[in-house]
Amino acid sequence: MGKIIRIEDIAASTGESVTLQGWLYNKTDKGRLQFLLIRDGTGIVQAVVFQKDVPEAVFEAARTVTQESSLIVSGTVRADPRAPGIPGGYEIGVSDLQIVQRAEDYPITPKEHGIEFLMDNRHLWLRSSRQWAILRVRATVIRAIRDWLDSHGFINLDTPILTPAAAEGTTTLFEVNYFEDKAYLAQTGQLYNEANIMAFGRVYCFGPTFRAERSKTRRHLTEFWMVEPEIAYCDLDQLMEIEEQFVSSIVQTCLRERAAELKLLERDVTALAGVTPPFPRISYDEAVALLQRLRDQTEDPEQKTLLAFEWGNDFGSPHETALTQQFTKPVFVYGYPTAVKAFYMEPWPGRPEVCKSVDLLAPEGYGEIIGGSERIADPDLLIQRIREHNLPLEPYKWYIDLRRYGSVPHSGFGLGVERTVAWICGIEHIRETIPFPRMLYRLYP
Repeated sequence: MGKIIRIEDIAASTGESVTLQGWLYNKTDKGRLQFLLIRDGTGIVQAVVFQKDVPEAVFEAARTVTQESSLIVSGTVRADPRAPGIPGGYEIGVSDLQIVQRAEDYPITPKEHGIEFLMDNRHLWLRSSRQWAILRVRATVIRAIRDWLDSHGFINLDTPILTPAAAEGTTTLFEVNYFEDKAYLAQTGQLYNEANIMAFGRVYCFGPTFRAERSKTRRHLTEFWMVEPEIAYCDLDQLMEIEEQFVSSIVQTCLRERAAELKLLERDVTALAGVTPPFPRISYDEAVALLQRLRDQTEDPEQKTLLAFEWGNDFGSPHETALTQQFTKPVFVYGYPTAVKAFYMEPWPGRPEVCKSVDLLAPEGYGEIIGGSERIADPDLLIQRIREHNLPLEPYKWYIDLRRYGSVPHSGFGLGVERTVAWICGIEHIRETIPFPRMLYRLYP
């Protein structure tokens, strides 16, 4: 038995005797030659079993081994540019093969399966090369998020998952019993982070958030991961500068470190390569005017209907898609109507009907990946807004207190991990960007 290696490190062991511990991804039977595709979680490599080079028992094991059986393979690494796999270009001439567990007939085959079947078998579907590639990109996105924030003066502080009040509106709360009281699964950690910045200046929380939206669109999950940076002494313009640096770093890290996975996904990375600061910025007013022009220019009745829009509404998917198609980079849309945004957003000077909010829309129709704002810093105004939203004051007493003891201008945002991964990977539905998605009618497995 040679040294145990991981497939992603195979190039460094060319000409050496090695051992892999993994699973059979696929197999081609060529009589006296058996071509086994072995995966180990870090990559896929071709293992070649030649009948005359191995004992009969080893060849028989290779000939009869079933898809997704777990096995240990030993042999010599050799370079071959024709060899399939990830990263590819190397194969193993097998000298020994041990079957750890022979798998039963595997339910997921190369034939086409419906999405409901695949979702019911998500625990197995994760093993496919496509899902493997997407979730490897996700892991890199998460690490890139932490690396950038940790190296730019932010400190990670965990915020509660069980909360006594709403932050993003009462209609999307998951209510839970909390002993003799009511509690809710957190929609955001933002309010707690506003307390944290008064002690630490720049902070972020990172974890699962929950929205009880009865939505079945390709952009929605009921449980998703969000990173939420919050910054003291920060206005809306400074916030947008931070966001564009942050997002650019995430994208460029994925292009640099996950090129093989993006290639497997057949992602055209041309547009992603141009995701560097600065990003274009347009006001909500300008965005509404742009949508009107686009609607007037089209001859397609369906498009005219989809692009119909009145000032004061929030953008839907067709509107975000149309807007982003006018730019090659993510685009900031700022200054949304106060009525469609959360209660804590600072009003625009001289225009109380508009707030200092900003959404970052990803290109290629992927829509909002970041929502952020400058926060209200005045306690009386905050109380007024809470009342206007018909929220009880008592659960927010501590939040109002933050404006009474050293209040400062401050801003923050939330980036949705799954939407960001979908954009970077170029995939249609958000359900593939998290290992076990939770959706309106999906709680299994």
